[in-house]
Amino acid sequence: MISPRNLLLGLVYGLVAGALWGGVFLAPKLLDAFTPLQMTAGRYIAYGLAAALLLAPTWKSVMARMDGRDWRDLALLSLLGNLVYYVGLAVAVQTAGVALASLIIGLLPVTITLAGARKGEGTPLRALAGPLALIIAGGVCINVAVFTAPSGAPAGKLILGVLGATLALAVWTAYAVWNARRLAATPKFNSHEWSLLTGLATGLLSLVLVVPAFMLGGKAHPPAAWTWFWLVSFAVAIGASVIGNGLWNAASRVLPLSLSGQLIVFETLFALLYGFLHEGRWPHLLEGAAIVLMLAGVIWSVRLHRPSAAHAAVEAETSHP
Repeated sequence: MISPRNLLLGLVYGLVAGALWGGVFLAPKLLDAFTPLQMTAGRYIAYGLAAALLLAPTWKSVMARMDGRDWRDLALLSLLGNLVYYVGLAVAVQTAGVALASLIIGLLPVTITLAGARKGEGTPLRALAGPLALIIAGGVCINVAVFTAPSGAPAGKLILGVLGATLALAVWTAYAVWNARRLAATPKFNSHEWSLLTGLATGLLSLVLVVPAFMLGGKAHPPAAWTWFWLVSFAVAIGASVIGNGLWNAASRVLPLSLSGQLIVFETLFALLYGFLHEGRWPHLLEGAAIVLMLAGVIWSVRLHRPSAAHAAVEAETSHP
């Protein structure tokens, strides 16, 4: 059973992380003159540099705790949760739009809950059937909206967008479950340190992308465009990757996957908000229905995870002798 304190902390961490992560979906629109590979390389080179600078004061202490297994797992987690994920997301946003990308990837609460379920941990899956059904219904609504609306986009681009978003959904599901398990089994690093180490590993891996992203062909850009590119890259790296990932790691430590996975719906909701603001419009009927259904599903799930009055009373007594 989750304590009331941990439930509140986890919800706040997840909400703020979602607000920061939502901006990631807008970045490909702001950098639409650049390729998905360039955006991925730029964001994660910036993440690596920021992580290295923030680790500098405690570098010796943190490195002394590192071993070969830590480096291996960080490299694989970084590849899945950052590099491959962001390429898929950028492709989806640039070919099919923010709404489609954010709401397909918005199925993460369902996929993480199903993939991360363990008997005796969190709320049983059968009790979560209702909330998960609402989230799935929300995903159906947005797909109907995208493929029936007269957007003018070629069917091939929409299909490519769906494939990119589905790839991002699959790899981030694997990342989220593995990362949560790894955090629980790695008390020698706190949530912030693990986030910075992930950034360092991601930055090193992203160096492999420098040649194909920036030196092999591609469109030429004026200096002002490159300045904007690096400003957005560093803003996303610091906001979404350094701060957002650290908050997500903190939420993963205090909440079971049956709940923390569903809090990713905040990323979807903020991504939609930013997308609608960028496009200067209100959500269409089916988009609005999708938002309501997905939010209702998560609120229902939070209620199911809420500690009983008896448990809260016991914790209050033990916390205030």
